[in-house]
Amino acid sequence: MSFNKITYERKEELVYIGFGKYETKSLTTLCVQTLEELDQALDKIRNEEKDLKGLIFFSHKPDVFLAGVDVNIIGSLTSEAEAMEGAASGQKIFNKIEDLKIPSVALVDGFCLGGGLELSLACSRIIVSDSSKTKLGLPEVMLGVLPGFGGTYRLPRKVGLPNALDMILTGKQVRAKKAYKMGLADFMMPRERLLELAPTYLFKSKKKDESFSGMAVNFAGETFIGKKLIFQKARDSVLEKSKGFYPAPLKIIDVLERYYGRRREDYLLQEAKAFGELSQTTQSKNLVHIFFLQDNAKKFDKDKVDLNVTEGAVLGAGTMGGGIAWYFASNDITCYMKDLNENALVLGLKQASNNFQSALKRKRMTRDDFERKMRHIIPTTSYRGFKGVDLVIEAIVENMDIKKSVFKEVEKQVGPKTILTSNTSSLSVNEMASVLEMPERFAGLHFFNPVNKMPLVEIIRHDKVDQKTIDNLYAFVVNTKKTPIVVKDGPGFLVNRILAPYLNEASYLLEQGVAIEDIDQAALDFGMPMGPCHLMDEVGLDVSHKVGKILYEGLGERMKPSGLSEKILDLELLGKKNQKGFYVYDSRGKKGEINSKIYSILPNAKMKMDTQTLQMRLIVPMINEAAYCLEAGIVDSPEVLDIAMIFGIGFPPFRGGLLKYADDHGVDRIIGHIEKFASEVDANRYKMAPFLKKMGEEKKRFYNK
Repeated sequence: MSFNKITYERKEELVYIGFGKYETKSLTTLCVQTLEELDQALDKIRNEEKDLKGLIFFSHKPDVFLAGVDVNIIGSLTSEAEAMEGAASGQKIFNKIEDLKIPSVALVDGFCLGGGLELSLACSRIIVSDSSKTKLGLPEVMLGVLPGFGGTYRLPRKVGLPNALDMILTGKQVRAKKAYKMGLADFMMPRERLLELAPTYLFKSKKKDESFSGMAVNFAGETFIGKKLIFQKARDSVLEKSKGFYPAPLKIIDVLERYYGRRREDYLLQEAKAFGELSQTTQSKNLVHIFFLQDNAKKFDKDKVDLNVTEGAVLGAGTMGGGIAWYFASNDITCYMKDLNENALVLGLKQASNNFQSALKRKRMTRDDFERKMRHIIPTTSYRGFKGVDLVIEAIVENMDIKKSVFKEVEKQVGPKTILTSNTSSLSVNEMASVLEMPERFAGLHFFNPVNKMPLVEIIRHDKVDQKTIDNLYAFVVNTKKTPIVVKDGPGFLVNRILAPYLNEASYLLEQGVAIEDIDQAALDFGMPMGPCHLMDEVGLDVSHKVGKILYEGLGERMKPSGLSEKILDLELLGKKNQKGFYVYDSRGKKGEINSKIYSILPNAKMKMDTQTLQMRLIVPMINEAAYCLEAGIVDSPEVLDIAMIFGIGFPPFRGGLLKYADDHGVDRIIGHIEKFASEVDANRYKMAPFLKKMGEEKKRFYNK
């Protein structure tokens, strides 16, 4: 019997099954062929079982055991029956592991996710390496489904209901030490000794949780009242976080609550059935769509990259400068942080330190790690050391004359291969490039605030940039664990340009007399992470006003700001930064009630508008502006634009992206909304993009599938 996806080797009375040897991708996954070969191998073991003493699963690749089932399988499912049958087939294979009369062990080094963890749970024992890269989890909920190969059946029996629900409902990954402590892993050892010690530990007694708190939690999870409270708490938590937009976590709770404790075959039937139902929901289809968008965004041609950033520099030590310095240091890249005086540098170091402190508090890093990371940041008031840096990121004040002056100066202080970039959020990259002697090595590199939380980075092209510069920056962003998009220079680039009509329309609605709470609630009911009024407070009402003016000057009447923004600034309302905006904020930045002072510039008479109309007034202008961006070549595809909207402004993932939503809602209906609002509200603001009009005439969608 020969295998092409797994390795099968018998050494005396032990069988070793290995994954990843023939895998070309960086992450090993369970594809259909791998599962078929695993099934055949298990049949072979069962036939020879009387002559065997144990089965050992391991990976030929470092840092990855199994990263789950190939998502292409989930994406290809076309019916509930097909999906249910697929889940049942996987369950049968893993049941064969559990039903072996000989002990089995999974040697987990690196990622062990989804189907990889479900396979491990079917084994008699799980041994994890002590590597920092070892992580275990069931992330299926993030694709809108539930673990369908027995994960919801076996994990609660391994770690107890509370721990299992916490993992399954959030998709969170636990590190090796946590997995061992909670009983998910039976043993932990150095990665170098996994294979060597596996035969011994295959027969060693498993670790038992002797702590009183652990026993109390597990006991509570097995009582009727205890289970009822656990499931109610889980349901309340899910509804609070998801607002009911995602059916998968609620279905997971339902399956576990109704069938936990039943016989294996009875329970697994319900798990497979639930998997089938969830796989065909719109939410799951959209989440799988996003998975592939993000996966594609991480791909680049390594042959086109010749830059390895080992030293960087940031100009400016404000909030963004300190955040970018943290970003370099968090990736173990030495960073010179330059500003004009030591007081500014202290603030920049404080910003970077605060970002690391949050990881320290959550025990994601040790005190030694914290201090080591902070030593990567070298504060300076001079250009000493800049000759050797690979990448400079400018993050000074948003003033074109100052930026051009700084770039003329810094270009003389760096080496000939150093890439220069600007973190500008709205100013012309083409204009900045005009003062450089080597504009081909310059580009925009726009991070979003806060840098430690926002995953998106806009790489902005200009007319004279070398493609090699773009390729190197793209690889740098991917390798430092953020999601890049490449956009053409233009007012507001992409994200701010599309966000502006959303915020602008909220201001016009306020001028019409619609209440702040009604506008924000309509956005929340649509699935946005926060309402536009709250978002303007977060961004800074002064910043929103400034960006709005730039976009109006660059794009014309459809971006004309409402008169409200000037009045707000006259009242010295800046938003969260000075604790007064549309809402009031406490000293920790927590949002409170609506700011009563704002009512002095709003209409006394309140207008009631139905939720759907409010939502369309806010969302449709973004879709229209997205069509303008595609027409102008700001981005080259709806896929890139949707990635930007999801990771740049938090457009609801369950809707698949701004343009995926437009397709699902109906392009003809979007056009109808624009025509209606152009007639009834404002013809200039709702001037239809020719690109969108042509789509309507040709009956096309943004995603032509």
